[in-house]
Amino acid sequence: MKKSPLLHIALSRLIASLGHGESVVIGDAGLPVPPGVPLIDLALTRGVPGFMVTLETILTEMQVEHHVLADELALHSLHLARQIDALCLPDKRTLSHADFKRMTHSAKAVIRSGEFTPYANIILVAGVVF
Repeated sequence: MKKSPLLHIALSRLIASLGHGESVVIGDAGLPVPPGVPLIDLALTRGVPGFMVTLETILTEMQVEHHVLADELALHSLHLARQIDALCLPDKRTLSHADFKRMTHSAKAVIRSGEFTPYANIILVAGVVF
């Protein structure tokens, strides 16, 4: 059995398969998933699992080079934007929600949480550990 906090088989496979520069999206319950992009649906019920628990668990195994947020997150969900900032992730980039959704088309996968907070979405771009 694994010793790290992340136990979900599909998520572990996804992270292990990432190459430098490939991206993974963690989305709220309403983020559309582009055709052809695999979905790992964790949403069980409203708020379960939450966005931050999902993000923090993914970060136990994934090396992140930079991350992308929609500008609207800080405008509509400042508390969540501050929680993400407190994680001290490298190189934050922001863009419009429309551009964010376009960027999800090139993701290796979308992970859907049960989050119901507006704009609770992030794109994590894989880095390297060397």
